Amino acid sequence: MTVPRPFTTPDPQAVADSRIMDFARHVGREGADYATVHHWSVSDLEGFWGAVWEYFDIDADTPYERVLAEETMPGARWFPGATLNYTHHALRNLADNAVAIIALDETGSCHEVTASRLRAQVASVAATLRELGVGQGDRVVGYLPNTPHAIVAFLATASLGAVWSVCGQDYAPRAAADRFAQLEPTVLITADGYLFNGTAHDRRDAALELASSLPTLKATLLVDHVGLPWPSRTYPTLVVPWEDAATRTEQLICTPVPFDHPLWVVFSSGTTGLPKGIVHGHGGVLLEHLKTLGLHSDLGPGDRLLWYTTTHWMMWNLVASTLLTGAASCTYDGSPVPLAKPDVLWELAARHQVTVFGTSPQYLLGMAKFGIDPSDHDLSSIRVVGCTGSALPASAYPWVRDHVGDGVLLASISGGTDVVSGFAGSAPNTPVWGGELSAPHLGVALAAYDEEGRPVTDQVGELVITRPMPSMPLCFWNDPDGARYRDAYFSSYPGVWRHGDWITVTGHGSVIVHGRSDSTLNRNGVRLGSADIHDAVERLPEIVEALVIGAEESDGGYWMPLFVVLASGVVLDDSLRERVKEAIRSGASPRHVPDEILEVPGIPHTRTGKKLEVPVKRLLQGAPAEEVVNLAAVDAPDLIDHYARLGAARRERSA
Repeated sequence: MTVPRPFTTPDPQAVADSRIMDFARHVGREGADYATVHHWSVSDLEGFWGAVWEYFDIDADTPYERVLAEETMPGARWFPGATLNYTHHALRNLADNAVAIIALDETGSCHEVTASRLRAQVASVAATLRELGVGQGDRVVGYLPNTPHAIVAFLATASLGAVWSVCGQDYAPRAAADRFAQLEPTVLITADGYLFNGTAHDRRDAALELASSLPTLKATLLVDHVGLPWPSRTYPTLVVPWEDAATRTEQLICTPVPFDHPLWVVFSSGTTGLPKGIVHGHGGVLLEHLKTLGLHSDLGPGDRLLWYTTTHWMMWNLVASTLLTGAASCTYDGSPVPLAKPDVLWELAARHQVTVFGTSPQYLLGMAKFGIDPSDHDLSSIRVVGCTGSALPASAYPWVRDHVGDGVLLASISGGTDVVSGFAGSAPNTPVWGGELSAPHLGVALAAYDEEGRPVTDQVGELVITRPMPSMPLCFWNDPDGARYRDAYFSSYPGVWRHGDWITVTGHGSVIVHGRSDSTLNRNGVRLGSADIHDAVERLPEIVEALVIGAEESDGGYWMPLFVVLASGVVLDDSLRERVKEAIRSGASPRHVPDEILEVPGIPHTRTGKKLEVPVKRLLQGAPAEEVVNLAAVDAPDLIDHYARLGAARRERSA
């Protein structure tokens, strides 16, 4: 078989100067290509992760006994005996006068937070939290936009050995409470609002509603972000202004915790039932993010990362972890394409000399579609354009080369909230093929399995991970026997992680992602569970039932229809469509308003009552009915043909 020609090959000098090659020299593999180092990284887990520990000079309060004491999945035991703290490592590599965080927004405004100022704020907020009763293992939650406040609050929480969780304020209070109430938090930190598309969205009432839904709270910290005064009202808890919490003169004390002590809880999208709380540990996140950001993204002191994200997407966690490398993190509050200035992210990247720029396929495709030219700005500082959220089609690669920069590494990445990192992507020393991810990441034993559980090359299979990673979840929240955790990842192939993506591992070592095999909605890289939308829409008296689908299309687009079953005598007119959209905007997320609202005779379910989201998605994408659903297991088999016809009609219109 002829190996396809790479779209780009790495510049030899850039490779020689990269941190990943310095790491290769550090481990005695000078001159080795990426594939050789990767093979070692997954065949000798203890050697590789021990080398990552040494290379990044992990500062443990007590040493580890061995790197990997137990390899069984689930249940791998990494670095037993070691105690450390994430916050200590996030703040230790920053010179006092260096810029640590650059706070940006859609208006183009900016303010910088130096490392000394960041340390002072973290110490102050940590002392405030301690006085409010937060201790090791307690939970602190944030209802916050992507601003420095969120990073400060997270680092302060982690410094105490407490557990952090956050979501954006475009989540309705009920949706946020569905997540946070599970954690029984001690303190809520919330802002007055956020910016989006020229509007300051007032979330003061939403903050009060959320606080009232969390009965375990002892206090609420109120952040002044968009300049809306907090009215005098009765909160269910003690209220502390952020300005008071963050301006004390205190000494930062980071509590050493075991390697696998919980750091944060990130939530699944909530496709069925309540969102699952996924717990990651201090040490696993520390090593995984140093590897991902320091080696794959080549970040270090003097660099700057700007990645468009919201606080409830796992990319926010990576944005915060930029500090681990000594690089500066850019936060951004606002729309990625505000009407007043749709190229504002590129303008900001140029003005602040960003070295790693991160976005989604939908953003890049939209730039090309609407004729926006990033090269109107001086983007010579950008070395890497990272892209994740869905597969980046091959058609986007020439556009990035021509409109961002010929020497830029276009790093299409696939990973997940589950491991809060990437499974496959690029590195400074990997070729790039159009429409493909260059290679599995270091330390990731990735394979494509066929239906019999055998690894296959050059054919579609299930994405699996055959050996453990340090950032795999410690557990799910409120899953004491681990049954839900095992069922989520290990029920298909015992002892092997099944992720839920369809991929091809090619003969030349790259990875092609064909889309999710679950039903998470992923609009412009912002993930949301269908359950949140169903809940908002089905509250309307005119709607009996609803089903939302996010379908990746062959041209790289993303179609998100909402199917509704109407109450008797109701007509789906423009007025009802607008009420449905408003229900989604206010009750779930303004960024997940569907592309179309279509009346259907019914929603198919399993015989136990579960909506057939994944089979309907695949029908709409053109998969034959007999390949995606067992009609004997469907409560209304005649509906399957209806959705298949809808998909065929759309494809015919698009042809």
